[in-house]
Amino acid sequence: MFRPLELFVGLRYTRAKRRNQFISFISTVSIVCIAISVTALITVMSVMNGFDNELRTRILGAISHATVSGLPGESVQNWPRAVQIAEANSHVRGAAPYVETQAFLQARRPSGALVRGIEPSEEPKVSDIDKHMVEGSLNDLVPGEWNIVLGRELAMTLGVNVGDKITMAVPEFRATPMGSVPRLRGFRVTGIFELGMQEFDSGLALINMSDAEKLNGLDGPTGIRLRLDDLFNARPVARELADQLGQIYRVETWMDSHANFFSAISMEKKVMFIILSLIILVAVINLISMLMMLVTDKQADIAILRTLGSTPRSIMGMFMVQGVLVGFVGIGLGVSLGSLLSWRLPQIVKWIEHTFHVTFLSPDVYYISELPSQLVARDVGNVALVTFLFSLLATIYPAWRAARTQPAQALRYE
Repeated sequence: MFRPLELFVGLRYTRAKRRNQFISFISTVSIVCIAISVTALITVMSVMNGFDNELRTRILGAISHATVSGLPGESVQNWPRAVQIAEANSHVRGAAPYVETQAFLQARRPSGALVRGIEPSEEPKVSDIDKHMVEGSLNDLVPGEWNIVLGRELAMTLGVNVGDKITMAVPEFRATPMGSVPRLRGFRVTGIFELGMQEFDSGLALINMSDAEKLNGLDGPTGIRLRLDDLFNARPVARELADQLGQIYRVETWMDSHANFFSAISMEKKVMFIILSLIILVAVINLISMLMMLVTDKQADIAILRTLGSTPRSIMGMFMVQGVLVGFVGIGLGVSLGSLLSWRLPQIVKWIEHTFHVTFLSPDVYYISELPSQLVARDVGNVALVTFLFSLLATIYPAWRAARTQPAQALRYE
């Protein structure tokens, strides 16, 4: 049977009883510290993934994955053809035209807003606003009835509710005997939505696309919003559509409009991984202490092995086996506990809040009131790999010290 000497002796030292314990106290401390560090790092990375995914979902629920537009302030030329070409792409799951403009809203109090004209029947193909309606429905945006749906915070700023009237002024001037004045139009509030993102809840209003075209003096939509099968594949799809549509169209993705925001989240995640990796490094120091104590305790054994013909490299391998084994056990426990904790973290947090009557993320302060968690296999693998490398490096110096043991000096007083 294949049994290398280094592996056999290393495992024998691990199984050897010391003071009637299966493993020394310092080895147990090393395993526990490594396991706790790995658990903490996996859990924190999962929570950050959860927040990233939650923010990404809420933002993309309002802005779509990609947009096709024409010249600024002008309608898209031959937009039915553009919709047909976009929907023919295998990666496009939905396409819907829209009209978008900045406007000034006046009710009890004034406020600026981004007004988007939509087709209520087509909007669910590209956004999730219909799933976040607090009052009313998008189907109430009937052409010619001049109805409007507001974000919840925007409605609170204006001081209106469903059924109230508001006045909209758009930057489309018309000539009158008194000079150029902006276009004004009254609207009736028929719905309120809440996406959970201040950017949209406080600054977005929806009207029917036909009404938006009349109000802005357009003969068609200003763009086409697209939903893709994979949001991370947006740029290649955008380049492909741009080549098919021609130079009179401009194709942009969510990565272009919110690049800085998601880059900041990605950078924060990387920095957090580096900082928490230092905790693992501190835990691995216990492993160095354990191996140094073992080397000191086994001086006589090392000397005997050297006199029997073991090489310094063989001696190093024996002690590295034990250090790596302790690291493996710690990593295994840490990955198991961290994965389980990350998987059940939202339920655990809810149980703690219910049991001890505390609130970690108050809905009055935070838009994301529940602690999200998303376990990613790649992150777990990176944590395990980094911990293993730290454990491997921690065994080198003690094993090198063991290999430098002089048999004559070690056996002098034995």
